Amino acid sequence: MPNPEIVEVLRVKYLSLFNDLDERSRRRWAATEAMAIGHGGIVAVAAATGLSDRTVRSGIKELRSATPLVSSRQRQVGGGRKRLEHHDQTLLQAVKCLIEPTERGDPQSPLRWTCKSLTNLQKELSQQGHQVGRTKLSEILKDLGYSLQGNRRTREGNNHPERDQQFKHIAKRVKTYRREKCPAISVDTKKKEVLGNKANEGREYRPKGKPLAVDTHDFLDKKLGKAVPYGVYDIAENDAGVSVGISSDTAEFAVEAIRQWWHELGQPRYAKSHRLLITADSGGSNGHRNRLWKLELQRLADETGMKIEVCHYPPGTSKWNKIEHRLFCHITRNWRGVPLETHQVVVNLVSSTRTEEGLEVHCWLDRKTYQTGRKVTDEEMSSVRLKRHAFQGSWNHEIQPHTESTIR
Repeated sequence: MPNPEIVEVLRVKYLSLFNDLDERSRRRWAATEAMAIGHGGIVAVAAATGLSDRTVRSGIKELRSATPLVSSRQRQVGGGRKRLEHHDQTLLQAVKCLIEPTERGDPQSPLRWTCKSLTNLQKELSQQGHQVGRTKLSEILKDLGYSLQGNRRTREGNNHPERDQQFKHIAKRVKTYRREKCPAISVDTKKKEVLGNKANEGREYRPKGKPLAVDTHDFLDKKLGKAVPYGVYDIAENDAGVSVGISSDTAEFAVEAIRQWWHELGQPRYAKSHRLLITADSGGSNGHRNRLWKLELQRLADETGMKIEVCHYPPGTSKWNKIEHRLFCHITRNWRGVPLETHQVVVNLVSSTRTEEGLEVHCWLDRKTYQTGRKVTDEEMSSVRLKRHAFQGSWNHEIQPHTESTIR
């Protein structure tokens, strides 16, 4: 047993120097003290400092070495505890196979259908015989170039060979309509919103520590229903009309929103126009394959006496539709953090949307109930006076009224 008095003296000295010593200095100081004491010095120093006797012996060996340790290093090259990967040489490959299987969708991948959290990865590795902690696993993932990431909406699907030409065609048609002072509109349906005291993304200023209390779930309340906003954006005038539906997003509802826009905003402004250009996505209620969409546009053309030209954006390119980044994004920003409790709240919030660029939004509630799954017969379709353009006629066409307008 070491002398208690010597141990106490060493402890006091060590504690007084501890904050100023790095790993190398502590090891060399301990070795110096042990060598000065002589027999029993290693045990006494280890007892006083809490260092292992192996560390003290390494310090003595280092001091007596013919090739002293370079001052810039804490240990000799290759010294210290080896990394876990050194002892378990298949660990890295096991982690790679779990985090990103070679073949996506491979049913043999253990975590194909499991969230790739540290807990699940650690559990699966343990079952494979790899003993690794969460902290070490996190370091391995970082070394392999992985980090926590969300999804990014950048994929648009396969590019159509004439995608760019269609963009140019739409731009050219819009320019022509603006030059002739005829209406050119961009239309689409905004995301359906469940009504009620539900959480709405975004934050608003409130008294500190008093957040607005909302429901813990977003289930549909059948009494309150949902709101279906369909927007009609006037490209030249930078204003819009939004119909808030209470039932379903159908082609009939979409055309009714355009009809409402025409009566409320379009006709007073373009009273002498005999043409209307609609730019729309290729899918949904205003899709280029939707027969009901064409039939309802025919009825609108007959009512107004206008020729209605429709240009669809190629599939998978809806984000290029003007209404997306000139109207819908501003509506979302305007109602951020506000529960959409009723249809009237939605109408009020949409109507109050403004921008520094002068965007003005008008909104109304459409209380009609629209039937889903409505089929258009071949006989009904034959009544549509559809004239396809020479370029991509499935995307670009014109619907002519049965009775030509007298306005020219």
